Amino acid sequence: MATQKETIEFILKKLGDPKRFSAKAMFGEYALYAEGKVVALVCDDLLYVKILPASQELEPLCEKGNPYPGAKLHYLVEEVQLSTMRNLPAILFAVAAAIPAKKKKAVRKR
Repeated sequence: MATQKETIEFILKKLGDPKRFSAKAMFGEYALYAEGKVVALVCDDLLYVKILPASQELEPLCEKGNPYPGAKLHYLVEEVQLSTMRNLPAILFAVAAAIPAKKKKAVRKR
């Protein structure tokens, strides 16, 4: 089942700051970006946050699950938690800061 556009709009609204958060459709699901880096996935209308030391604060609050078959485990943030967890944007920014920047590909001379 593909994620509904309304779910993405709801999540982005709860996170606030539209200049720092965005989402991009990918194969019927979405990648959630903070500061231009993928920090979470939205699959089947559920938010899956990457498990990193920066997101360790979610350990006692969230279950773990796979956003799709074969994927690494992620923290599963439920809809109720989106409304009540005030520090979720800060956690997502910390995850973004912990992810290394993309390396630029070298241009090959012919």
